Parts: sequence; C-alpha cells; structure tokens
Amino acid sequence: MQKTGMAETTRYESLPTFLKVLFIVLSSVGMGLAVFRIFHLSIMGYTLLDYGYYYLLFAIYLSCAFLILPARKKDRRVPWFDLVAITLIFGIAFYFFLNSWEIMIRGWVPPSPGNFLLACILILAVLEGARRMGGKIYLVIALVIGLYPLIAEHMPGVLWGRSFSIIETVGLHVFGSEGLIGLPSRVMGDLIIGFLIFAGVLIASGAGDFFMKLATAFLGRFRGGPAKVAVVASGFFGSLSGSALSNVASTGSFTIPMMKRLGYPSEYAGAIEACASTGGVLMPPVMGAVAFIMCVVLGMEYAVIMVAAAIPAILYYWGLLLQVDLYAAKAGLSRLPQEEIPSIRQTLREGWPFLFVLAFLVWGLAYMRWEAQAPFYASGLMILLSFTSKKTRLTPKRIVETIAMIGKLVAQTMAIVFPIGLIIVGLTSTGVSAALTATVVSLGGETIIIVLAVGAIACYILGMIGLLAPAYIFLAVTLAPSVIVAGNLNELSVHLFIMYYAMLSLITPPVALAAFLASTIAGANAMKTGFRAMRLGIVLYFIPFFFVFNPALILQDSSLLETLWLFIQCLLGIALIAAGLEGYIWKVGKIGWLARLLLGSAGFLIAFPDLKTTLIGVPLALLTIAIILILRRRPGKVTAIAT
Repeated sequence: MQKTGMAETTRYESLPTFLKVLFIVLSSVGMGLAVFRIFHLSIMGYTLLDYGYYYLLFAIYLSCAFLILPARKKDRRVPWFDLVAITLIFGIAFYFFLNSWEIMIRGWVPPSPGNFLLACILILAVLEGARRMGGKIYLVIALVIGLYPLIAEHMPGVLWGRSFSIIETVGLHVFGSEGLIGLPSRVMGDLIIGFLIFAGVLIASGAGDFFMKLATAFLGRFRGGPAKVAVVASGFFGSLSGSALSNVASTGSFTIPMMKRLGYPSEYAGAIEACASTGGVLMPPVMGAVAFIMCVVLGMEYAVIMVAAAIPAILYYWGLLLQVDLYAAKAGLSRLPQEEIPSIRQTLREGWPFLFVLAFLVWGLAYMRWEAQAPFYASGLMILLSFTSKKTRLTPKRIVETIAMIGKLVAQTMAIVFPIGLIIVGLTSTGVSAALTATVVSLGGETIIIVLAVGAIACYILGMIGLLAPAYIFLAVTLAPSVIVAGNLNELSVHLFIMYYAMLSLITPPVALAAFLASTIAGANAMKTGFRAMRLGIVLYFIPFFFVFNPALILQDSSLLETLWLFIQCLLGIALIAAGLEGYIWKVGKIGWLARLLLGSAGFLIAFPDLKTTLIGVPLALLTIAIILILRRRPGKVTAIAT
C-alpha cells in the first residue's frame, strides 16, 4: 500500500496479532452495522432499533478506542487493566443492547441498583476515553458539567438550576434520550460514520500522497512553491481527516522541512502549516465532526451545510495563498527545483480516481440528496476504481489495512464525541443553558454586534481545550437561540459563526494548539509561530461577522447574483488586506507602513458586505496606490507610504 503520510498516533501497530485480529473484526462488524442501519436493511423482517444500534456502537468502538489509545504514552503494549476495561465495556453495552426495547419504551430513569452500577462503569469508560483522546482538560469539563445536576440548586445567580439525585443523573446520561444515546450517538451512528469510512478508504488508498503530489505539480513551479503546496495539500488532507492537529502532525512532517529548505523562516513555515491544517476542517466536501452535529441540531441536510461552507473556506485559503505569495516575492524566495516537481499530466493520470470519487460524492450529496448514504456509495466506487492501477489495487493485505484505518478513525472520533452527551445533559436538564444565554445577550445590550463579539470571546475560550465539537455543542445550546432571535439573524449563519470562532484558539495565543504543534516540528519559538499564524489566518477573524450580517456569503436568503457580487468584493478586499499585512504589492514592490495601514483598511471596507463601505474603500485603495506610484518616480525618496 502507498504510504499516506499520516502520522501513527495510536498503538495499533504494536498490538499482538490476536488483538489486531480482534480490532479488525470489531471494525468490520461496526461497518456492517452502519450499512445495515443506514440503508434500512432487515433480516426476516427484523431491523435495528435506534437505542439498540447506538448501544452496539458503544460496545464495538469504545472497546476499539481502549485497544488503540494507551492510558499512558509508555503503554505500547495493552496492559491487563485495559483488557478488563474492554471486556466490561463490551459486556455492559451489549447487555443494554439486549434490553434496548425496554429502555426505549419503558425508560430506565431512575435505573435499578444493578443497572445503576453498570451505567456508572460505562460513564467512567466514556470519561477515560475522553482523557485518552482529548486530554485532561476535556475530561475535567465533561466530568464537571456532567455532574452539575447534583449541585445545580445550590449554585448562585445564573448558575442556579434544577438538581437531580445521583441515580437520576446517571440514568439520564446513559438511558435518557438527551444523553450518551442522544445527539452524540445519532450524529456518529447516522451521519459521521459513513464519512469516516469514506475518508479511511481514501487515505488507505493513497489519497494523502496523491493530493500532496497534485499540489506540488500545480504550485511547486511558482515562487514560494513549498508554502503553496502546504496550503493546498493540508486543505485537502484536513478535509479528509477532520482534525487540525492530526493534519499538522501528518502533512506538516513533509511540508515544514520543505519550506525551511527553500528559505522560509521556521516560525513562518510552522504558521503556514497550522493555518492550512486548521482550515481543512472547514473545507467541503468532507468536513469535521461539527458539520454533522450541526445537521442534527438544525435539522438540515448535510448538503446545505456543505454548500454554505464553501465560499468562506475558499476565501480563507485565498487569503493564505496571497500572503504566502507576497511574502515569497518580498523575500525573493524561489520555486522548488525542477527535478522535485512531478508532471501534472502523469499525476492526474495516476490519481484521477480520487478526484472522480470526490466529484461523485458532491454530486450525490448536492444533487441526488443521498445524505448519509452518499459516502457509502462513494466508498464502493473508490474500491472499484482502485483496481484501475497496481498501486491502489486492493489485495487482501490492503483490505485489512483499510479496515484498520477506518477502525482507528471511527474509534478516535467516537472517543471525542461520546462525552458530549454528558455535557448536553448537564446543561439542558438543569435549565442552566437558558440562564447563561440570557446573561450573554444582556452583556451586549440591544446592540447585536456587541452580543456577537461577546459570543466570539466565549467561542474562543471554550475552543481553548482544542476540541471544536464540545465547544460548538455548548454554544449551540446556550448562545445561538437567543442571538438568532435578538438580531433576527439567519440560523445557519449563526451556527457557522460559532464554529469558526471556536476554531480560533487553534491558531491564537496563548493556547494556539495547532501553531504550537507546528512550531515543534519546525523547531521554532511557539509564541512567535502563534502570532504569525494569527496574521496568516486573518480571514478567519472577520469573515464570520460578514456572513452573519449578510448570509448571501453562505448562499442563504439571497440570489446567486448577490452572492457572486459579494464574493468578488471579498476576493478584492482580502487581496488588499494581504498586501497590507505583507507590505508588498504585485508589480509595485515593497511599501511603507502608512501604505500598509491604508491598504489594509481599504481592503476591509471593500470586503465588508455593505455598499457604503465599498464606495469608501475602492477610492481609498486607488488613491493609496496612485500616491505610491507617483512617489516611486522620485529617486531616493523614502517615505512612510513608499519605500
């Protein structure tokens, strides 16, 4: 099999043979269950109940998570306590599956003493999975909010809420429709799992190598080629992996050294990779888990969210590419050596199945409206097309590796998503979510832009844990409903706003997890890399406000003509902002600090979705450039506007 470039972040490779076999079997059964459920199949008239299906997913994939995610970094072998945990997880979840009809019809809230004990063990397993995959901060957040119903009535002010006994709280978490088998299980079992299977098939087939090679073939021949390759390749790969951090760890191990070799400073190389990897989660057709959670929260088809996210994602990468190009021009950086640039024709000839399958997926989602079934059809097509080349042909060994890749993706994602059920119950059952919402809105008064600014800060703070899905869930429940009503705003635009601002912590100090990880690979100062990433990712900071105030940018509440006009405005505005940030204009050269300030301001005014600001921004930009050109004709004259 082709190497995918994906860093191995689990202990799967070090598992003994019998545990690898167990993992492959569990992964295969999980995929089979997903097909059975999503295609509404039946055996002798029997089909899977919602609760039954979700408990089986727990049994299979939480067990898989404990197999491949070590409790400690040094545990490359599976210790005895993990084997005990796997046995308990599978046995308890399977027991709940056998009783799923009674749980769904009669309800087990509050549960009997025996079921209470089993439910507690399952909750502890979910929390431990959160720690292993998301870290201690995520564990603390899930634990504290999950236990909040025990003390809610004793809390002051807006934190006061209805309390429940420990037995009732545990019952709500494990057996209630809002807990572990509520939103997290619905999102995973009915939507995300298909796209993770598709991503696993693509990655295991060599898609990561192909997209890296394709980006190099198209962009390596231009100035600053390695950085442009990093931007495009990371965008492609991040869309498949759905994780900014794993994207940095995988593609960054190739792109960062390549950028440094051609002259990019270490912190710049790390910042480029961090920004490009972060944006991959926004890039259709396969986005991160939040997009699928949004589907369930809003009751929208994934195709609608995918289409809405397209223009903001393009604008984000447009801003990145422009800054990379201008920096290369200013610093006199060259392209990649010719011998390292693959042939475009040869690359497309070898990798056309990947592009064809992605186009097929978009067609299935946007036109055929297959929704959850689309990635399964696309996966099947990819498997068929793999036989067109010896490099991708599925041998028995490659089939096993593909199943393992899928199992790892699904198990890791479920370890992150399942604890969200504890957070949801803690917020909604107590009624605290409504009080928090009212407080946030009151902080902004009657000015909706202040309310949104307060919300953006809340998004950033919650995103500091590096986990986008929990931050989104919290704010979708607490902030979004009141903001939508208070400002009469488009529902989807507000939810995308939350998603974007929760991502800011990945590239914004003092946390900047993606930037700090990239700085480690680059051997650069972490804080310098973080602040450089802020500059490179500037579009991420203001574009959410733009589409909240004018949903035409996400193809909502507008005509195609209006969307096209705003898109062109944003392209021009972002180009001027990039010129201001980098201090360089195409065909003109370096510019002084005053010109940078004026061009950046003009770009923002042009990009802002309002005709009045555009009419101010265009003359300002033209006047600034005209003055620069006039001053350039005076030899030896150096000013703040022209250098």
